[in-house]
Amino acid sequence: MSSAPDRPIICYVTDRRALGARDPVEKLVDRIGAAMAAGTDWVQVREKDLTARALLELVRKAVEITTELGAGGRVVVNDRMDVALASDAHGVHLGHESVPAREAVRWCRSGNAPADFLVGVSCHSLEEVRQAERDGAGYVFFGPIFETPSKAAFGRPQGIEKLGEACREVKIPVIAIGGVNEKNGIDCIRGGAAGIAAIRLFQGARTGGGLEDAVERIRNSGKDN
Repeated sequence: MSSAPDRPIICYVTDRRALGARDPVEKLVDRIGAAMAAGTDWVQVREKDLTARALLELVRKAVEITTELGAGGRVVVNDRMDVALASDAHGVHLGHESVPAREAVRWCRSGNAPADFLVGVSCHSLEEVRQAERDGAGYVFFGPIFETPSKAAFGRPQGIEKLGEACREVKIPVIAIGGVNEKNGIDCIRGGAAGIAAIRLFQGARTGGGLEDAVERIRNSGKDN
């Protein structure tokens, strides 16, 4: 069974293009700050089309925000190990087109990354979850759990029942992703997930009290298990 953290992990996955702002990078930095101030644990910076230089600047700002808030938040970078390490981010998140997890983990464990540097993997089947654990990944994103346009290419929704199976298969944290909102996020935690990851939950929520309340309700749902 996947190891349950002291409290559910709440992760904001970024998508600056969906913010609809004149300066989406600046707007995204503001949104990251609001998410972390609301109690979000992790931010996955997932801006695949940015140049390495622009991505490095963005991630550094995200890391600065988490450091200033002093709440122990973590920033992980999608795919770019070089940017993650250069920015002092807390980990890298790997997808199907990324460097194989086993190679990334082996390289990190050879003294090339801090001891607590995270290597996470996106998984879309139980076998991929098992393989990620065998490869030494520190956590997995599993999904899509629900219908969502951003994950349509990865097949039919897995659902809460399959999420529970994935959580029972491995000892590393399994984080639910794909169509997760406040209401069904609570269902994911009660179904065994170590946490949830989402885009629209954070980018569509009213900043301030609305977002704080949503994060708190999802987090407190784990106390009922």
